[in-house]
Amino acid sequence: MNALTPHHQIAVIGAGAMGSGIAQVALNAGHRVVLYDAAPAALERGIASIDSAYRRLLEKGKIDAAAHADRMGRLQQAASLADLAGAALVIEAIVENLDIKATLLREVEALVGDDAIIATNTSSLSVTAIAARLRRPAQVAGLHFFNPAPVLPLVEIVSGKATLPAVADTLFAAALAWGKTPVRCASTPGFIVNRVARPFYGEALRLLNERAADVATLDAILRDCGGFRMGAFELMDMIGHDVNYAVTASVYDAMSQDPRYKPSLLQKELVDAGWLGRKSGKGFYDYGPDAVRPAPRSAAPAPAPREVIVEGDLGVASPLARLARNAGITVHQADSETGRLRIDGVTLALTDGRTATQRLAVGDGVAVVFDLALDYVAAGTVAIAVADGAPAGALDTATGFFQALGKQVVVIDDVAGLVVMRTVAMLANEAADVVQQGVTNAIDTDLAMVKGVNYPRGPLAWADAVTPAFVQRVLANLAATYGEDRYRSAPLLLRRALTQQPFHAVQEAAQ
Repeated sequence: MNALTPHHQIAVIGAGAMGSGIAQVALNAGHRVVLYDAAPAALERGIASIDSAYRRLLEKGKIDAAAHADRMGRLQQAASLADLAGAALVIEAIVENLDIKATLLREVEALVGDDAIIATNTSSLSVTAIAARLRRPAQVAGLHFFNPAPVLPLVEIVSGKATLPAVADTLFAAALAWGKTPVRCASTPGFIVNRVARPFYGEALRLLNERAADVATLDAILRDCGGFRMGAFELMDMIGHDVNYAVTASVYDAMSQDPRYKPSLLQKELVDAGWLGRKSGKGFYDYGPDAVRPAPRSAAPAPAPREVIVEGDLGVASPLARLARNAGITVHQADSETGRLRIDGVTLALTDGRTATQRLAVGDGVAVVFDLALDYVAAGTVAIAVADGAPAGALDTATGFFQALGKQVVVIDDVAGLVVMRTVAMLANEAADVVQQGVTNAIDTDLAMVKGVNYPRGPLAWADAVTPAFVQRVLANLAATYGEDRYRSAPLLLRRALTQQPFHAVQEAAQ
């Protein structure tokens, strides 16, 4: 089969939120769709859910009555798996259990044509392992949608060891025709998104465990300083801790318990308690009818400085000098091998993965470190940490400076790498490993993270902005601080740091 056309029938197994969403995507593209679920009640709910979604579009004027009738007319309820026999593409979206999926798909394989493609929507299981249980593994691939499927654009096209290139090509073309953004990858634990995203949750959980700040404050830093759509804790609450923890545990086990992916005991306690997030009414946040959303902790007002000395090159934090001038602060430039700010005898610097206390103790002179921001001009919040033993008034000096620039200042405990910097460094490191190992390329890695989980910037593009050398330095300092293999630098990141080559320029030149 070279391409799917609207004349080809699509079968979807599993009528839950994901399965019914995938069915809706195929209906939108003009296909006849057969929807099956082993539970008749679930099938009825799935059909009703699709109809309800179209009725909402009808009420908003996004489709007309004829389009609604046409789409629902092309949707068929399958009374049994035998009704899927005419499908050119079968997509399963059932429980995340390899044995259950493989058993079902073996039965499906015996019903459909030899050239039919069998796709699994698994988010973390091995496509290779699933396909190996079937008679025609070459016709099996991963077709991983993100929930809600009709809304989120990304689809991961996952090739197992035996998947024919033509099968992956057909699925890629189909996803494009369905208005999606497809990316190709090899079958590896977590594929692209669920693997690269692990540090977003893992580092937040570790920061909470270290009592760097409370949940609401850490989320605010990731949102308002890092530019992420949601903080890690509110996102985990939305996903569901049972689901999020299970994916982390699956990737951890599949990656031979590499410490990079180690699940958090804090999250396990929530799962054990039944505090699964929004769906249970309680997680890191309380979602009860009388619950009050906790506010992030911000610093008290402090006086603005009259002048600031910019020493050396501030790198990614260079916009701070322009913001200071715009705020009426006199800015002096001084030569230095290290970029930093000096205000009334207090030295501030962008975190390099060391604590402010470490830097002050080794004679670096830095008493206050501040966090990475996606865009220092647009950021509404800046996080800082003050060294133990810092000069008197250091906190007020740093706070007053950033407040003068129009920023809300959040003071956290003096933890290595702060919040955004260590998160971005770990995301970039994981993304570099994905590229190094041939799972996918740099462009598709960043595209997947932007389109799949709404990151404000791809991790490798962010590494390019900060510079791979600086990211690698942050990781090296984190590794030295914690003494853990968790923070080891990916070989490709280390190479880019040594050669001062960005990820995307190299990738584009190679194509």
